[in-house]
Amino acid sequence: MTTPAEAPEGLDLSSVSPGSTIDIETVNRQYRIECLGGDLIRICGHPDFCPSPASALLRGSLDDDGTVEGGRIGPGKRLMYFLEDRGPVSTSKVVSVHVESPAVR
Repeated sequence: MTTPAEAPEGLDLSSVSPGSTIDIETVNRQYRIECLGGDLIRICGHPDFCPSPASALLRGSLDDDGTVEGGRIGPGKRLMYFLEDRGPVSTSKVVSVHVESPAVR
């Protein structure tokens, strides 16, 4: 197992390998994301939308003026993801991002 690394400036999702996990703290919740490859993820952390891991597409971040920054998760912005049965979801503002890469065997 590897040690989680904090990403204080945010995270470019193209740099995250499949099997990695991302722990995100927002103003209101804690989310755990398992990266499956590309923008495919499993996410949990919202009591109504994804209380247990749910398949989703990770879109990126949404800033205060509504601009989506695709492929990036950044502190001070809202995480955006798309659940098949719910549609687009945005979180409260991201406070911190930690990434754990899969263990090398």
